[in-house]
Amino acid sequence: MKAILCTGFGPPESLSLADIDAPPPASGELAVAVKACALNFFDTLIIEGKYQYRPDFPFSPGAEIAGVVKAVGEGVTGFRPGDRVIGYLGWGGCREEVVAGAEKFVSLPEGLDDAAAAGLTVTYGTTLHALKDRARLEPGETLAVMGAAGGVGQAAIEIGKLMGAHVIACASSNDKIAFCKSLGADEGFNYKEGDLKEGLKRLTGGKGVDVVYDAVGGDLSEPALRAIAWRGRFLVVGFAAGSIAKIPLNLVLLKGCDIVGVFWGEHIAHEPESHRANMARLLDWAAEGCIAPHIHKLYSLAETPEALAALAAREVKGKAIVVP
Repeated sequence: MKAILCTGFGPPESLSLADIDAPPPASGELAVAVKACALNFFDTLIIEGKYQYRPDFPFSPGAEIAGVVKAVGEGVTGFRPGDRVIGYLGWGGCREEVVAGAEKFVSLPEGLDDAAAAGLTVTYGTTLHALKDRARLEPGETLAVMGAAGGVGQAAIEIGKLMGAHVIACASSNDKIAFCKSLGADEGFNYKEGDLKEGLKRLTGGKGVDVVYDAVGGDLSEPALRAIAWRGRFLVVGFAAGSIAKIPLNLVLLKGCDIVGVFWGEHIAHEPESHRANMARLLDWAAEGCIAPHIHKLYSLAETPEALAALAAREVKGKAIVVP
């Protein structure tokens, strides 16, 4: 089978397309023919050795896939060859076939497109966990989404609206703000054109935002926290800006607010039943047309480096999807 391989940490152009053997599934595993693999910003970090996980070489990027079960390992129940599935692998998805533990997959209902379904797991799974389990977002509350035009940003807009929030999309250009409004955001703020704290305060009539969804980090985190309402919740989701903010803790005291960590990967490991319930809700919403990942572009397997370079350059609106 063909696979995109990372044989040493480096930029996207250092990846190679190779022919490798397709291993059979061991006990408890599924072999799945990959129909679509969704890329995420952290894929640009993992190939450069800048992520919290460092896989052994060689490995393939790509954390989430949609595909068809080819073979079932001994002891596996609930799946059989021919079943459509989606799965979260952590890495390894940019290849024609994957082998992983059956617990990493859930059944994919008929009627959902492979490319769109592949993009549901990480961004929407992270976001539902963040807004429902960690922030306990309530109808009528205000949600500010940082980096709102990206994959997790779109998920936060859509899920925030489904949960009854008033959503403010924060992004780096007016074009991106317009895109976010087309997804359902109520208002937008371009943080390249004005002070983020003052902008969020103005848009909330001085009250501040109830929940900040921050997958960007860097210089945006502190002004966003300064714009939070009394007893607000600040969700630490990721660091797409490439740097981690150092927050003055007196702000937490003065705001009576919570800074809440969102580590979706560990949520899966520690709370698998909650994760499965969240995935079931997401698949129901997708089947009903309530959520639909925006596909920025479909890339061939050989074009994976191009897709990752676009992600690294912040050019992707929604999801970049590799179709082997």
